[in-house]
Amino acid sequence: MIKAAALVSEGGAKLQALIDCVYFNEIPDFELTVISSDPNAYALTRAKNAGLACYVVEEAIFPNGASFALALLNKLRDLDIDLIILSDFFPAIGEGTARLYSGRVIGARPALIPAFEGLRDGAVCAAAIERGIKITGATSYYANDSGGPGPIIAQKTVDVLPDDTPGSLRRRVMEEAEWRLLPEAVKLHCQGKLTIENGRVMINP
Repeated sequence: MIKAAALVSEGGAKLQALIDCVYFNEIPDFELTVISSDPNAYALTRAKNAGLACYVVEEAIFPNGASFALALLNKLRDLDIDLIILSDFFPAIGEGTARLYSGRVIGARPALIPAFEGLRDGAVCAAAIERGIKITGATSYYANDSGGPGPIIAQKTVDVLPDDTPGSLRRRVMEEAEWRLLPEAVKLHCQGKLTIENGRVMINP
């Protein structure tokens, strides 16, 4: 049994894709728990409605990022978590957690990384339109030792349409790319089909 924790902070759109996988038993021997940095995050409502165990490690009550990161790490240890899934989570998980869980932290971003790598998710699509980019998309990845995007698992492209707004493009990138890439990356990891060699992810048959 692989015990995974989806870390959330917002609405939980990416989380819903994972919940659907659990509901349809697409990942055998997989147990999903949800941890939020915001007690008011709608993602918690999604998780509770699906019958998932939920916990809150509230960022606002800690004096700094280091103390929050330590509390989060302690919660992950208490729950005996094997795999961390970044699902619209902030702030960063912290270097200590990223290193301890090296090769076991998976995320997805609405960009063809390394393009717009330093921007928050909500700003990526606006930047793509502003720069006149014709193709964008999403990337699933393993986190690096700082908790940011590291070795790339998979990418999926999405066309930028002439009449796109940041909102319409963001929605399409989520629906056509992120919602597919994140569950698929988790599934491949849990099936033991992913290995990291010289900083690159290999997908094994």
